[in-house]
Amino acid sequence: MTELGVKWACEYCTYENWPSAIKCTMCRAQRPSGTIITEEPFKSGSMLDSPHGDSGGSSLLICPDSSARPRVRQAQTAESGTKWSCHMCTYLNWPRAVRCTQCLCHRQRSCSPTETPQTSSSGLRFRSGSVPPVDPCEEYNDRNRLNTRAQRWICAACTYENWPKTPRCVVCDHPRPNDAIQLTEPDEPSPVINEQDRMRMLRAGGVCGPVGLRRSPPTSKRDSEVQIQDIQCIELAAGAHGSKEELEMDFKKLKQIKNRMRKSDWLFLNACAGVVEGDLAAVEAYKSSGGDIARQLTADEVRLLNRASAFDEGFTLVHLAIRFQRQDMLAILLTEVSQQAVKCIPAMVCPELTEQIRREIAASLHQRKGDFACYFLTDLVTFTLPADIEDLPPAVQEKLFDEVLDRDVQKELEEESAVINWSLELGTRLDSRLYALWNRTAGDCLLDSVLQATWGIYDKDSVLRKTLHDSLHDCSHWFYTRWKEWESWYSQSFGLHFSLREEQWQEDWAFILSLASQPGASLEQTHIFVLAHILRRPIIVYGVKYYKSFRGETLGYTRFQGVYLPLLWEQSFCWKSPIALGYTRGHFSALVAMETDGYDNRGAGANLNTDDDVTVTFLPLVDSERKLLHIHFLSAQEMGNEEQQEKLLREWLDCCVTDGGMLAAMQKSCRRRNHPLVTQMVEKWLDGYRQIRPCPTLSDGEEEEDEEDE
Repeated sequence: MTELGVKWACEYCTYENWPSAIKCTMCRAQRPSGTIITEEPFKSGSMLDSPHGDSGGSSLLICPDSSARPRVRQAQTAESGTKWSCHMCTYLNWPRAVRCTQCLCHRQRSCSPTETPQTSSSGLRFRSGSVPPVDPCEEYNDRNRLNTRAQRWICAACTYENWPKTPRCVVCDHPRPNDAIQLTEPDEPSPVINEQDRMRMLRAGGVCGPVGLRRSPPTSKRDSEVQIQDIQCIELAAGAHGSKEELEMDFKKLKQIKNRMRKSDWLFLNACAGVVEGDLAAVEAYKSSGGDIARQLTADEVRLLNRASAFDEGFTLVHLAIRFQRQDMLAILLTEVSQQAVKCIPAMVCPELTEQIRREIAASLHQRKGDFACYFLTDLVTFTLPADIEDLPPAVQEKLFDEVLDRDVQKELEEESAVINWSLELGTRLDSRLYALWNRTAGDCLLDSVLQATWGIYDKDSVLRKTLHDSLHDCSHWFYTRWKEWESWYSQSFGLHFSLREEQWQEDWAFILSLASQPGASLEQTHIFVLAHILRRPIIVYGVKYYKSFRGETLGYTRFQGVYLPLLWEQSFCWKSPIALGYTRGHFSALVAMETDGYDNRGAGANLNTDDDVTVTFLPLVDSERKLLHIHFLSAQEMGNEEQQEKLLREWLDCCVTDGGMLAAMQKSCRRRNHPLVTQMVEKWLDGYRQIRPCPTLSDGEEEEDEEDE
């Protein structure tokens, strides 16, 4: 038996291994247990003149091409002799193949007289008595032969021995070292053409591509984006190779870059591409996710985008909008940048902690079993500004308040409309001054303000909005009855006596349900009522009474100010510590207080059995005219005169009466019992201001010089 006859072919990669190998050298597949076919099924006298068909059989592998014949030993048939070898990857292709099955390279159009029959493009017939051709394994089995036609080069990454004319490793696609580069023969097709043909097939066939590119099917949006980036990297590599420059694309580094990319990074890259292509939806998606409009492109991101004429390192979305003259996008981006440029809230400074807090919120959401299957939060958290702010220098304090507060909302609620901080007793003696936190100006401001007043973060992932929609949908009958009864009573209280058909009520209710499911959609009073049930605590809204135009003209009532109680829960299931929200023209803001030290002598009529770690904020339950705030969504049995409503407020809230005779609700928050992630986020945010040193005055500078001289 000859050396050729004892080799066995792998069933998966067709590599011909030595008989002592129990696994395939290339793909590590197990050796077949026995031969499949022991005699030649395609034996024909017209093909062979010499009787070699009685020799031992070998395993047959069927080529994916339906027109191809089984591969057998050359001693049995000349079919394998007509195969041609790819000059790039050395794969033996069938005669009718125009390109290589593995790497899609063009077939050589001519062969030299010294080449073996495998590189010929036409079949050869063997006659009896002729010298048998050289076996392809002796020529191309580079791992089992020492004497070859040319010196092969070893890949530095995977140590595979490649043929001298291959510019990249066949196994790992690593670029060939510069010291082993040799010029190709003039009769060979250019590898640049092969790469270009491959990209044309990719564009024509979609992301799946040819067989040679092994890529799993996309299962998510991020996977599809990664595949698009893969194609761009291949194009860039092809361009670099076609220009024959020394710069080579390192695919391994690009893969590491893409593995480090997060969802926010992909949204930013999509927004950059959206500005270039004029896609406003991509920019809005990045903006609504809470992304930084002033974020700059890094070198790795520019490399991934792979469009040097459009993207430069250090560019922002504003730079791209200016370069491509996107006037509509530029107006939106400049407005957003002007608002965010001077804002620095805790959720922005600590993105890692913010993500952990969001996961904590999602984990603390549960659905109540029973008829009223509403979602609720299991944790009671109240956000307050730290008392350490007062220890900062006055200039640093002013900078901090400018960056964390919404000065316009604060001014409108405090000075123009006298909605908050109008009582000197509460604001000065009881240290219950309220501050309006800045948040996003999109339609999610209500959800953002609710989470800011409790956990100090935004509803960036729309977790609270989804919970709101699910609660409205699952408990639609309960909330619909309250809403319908309240709307009818409210209209009649203004002298509007009318009746609607049930179809009209259903249409209005369907619209309210649709608003809860649309990210960015503005919400109404009903949604605040549902949020009070999700939080299991009352919500007090201090807002302007009238809608006004930009000219100051009154357009109508706002109807948002008042108290929202979780009336559909049992009182024992809810907390009595409320949160406060502010409402201006179409915008909600979280109203929070500042921690104070000591509460022994605060509030006449308030029985405070607390320690020094508890902050008590007194929220007035009357307006500046000393009228009791409205309680929204009361039933007919719960409605009554002012005394009955005050009694209802005392049942659902911790109320007290101050020395001035004002009814107020007590909001309690414990620093020691606060969530550790929120405390850590606030401390990290405050550390940034502690490190700021204000510019010293002239006298301070002279004192410092005197101390140094001493």
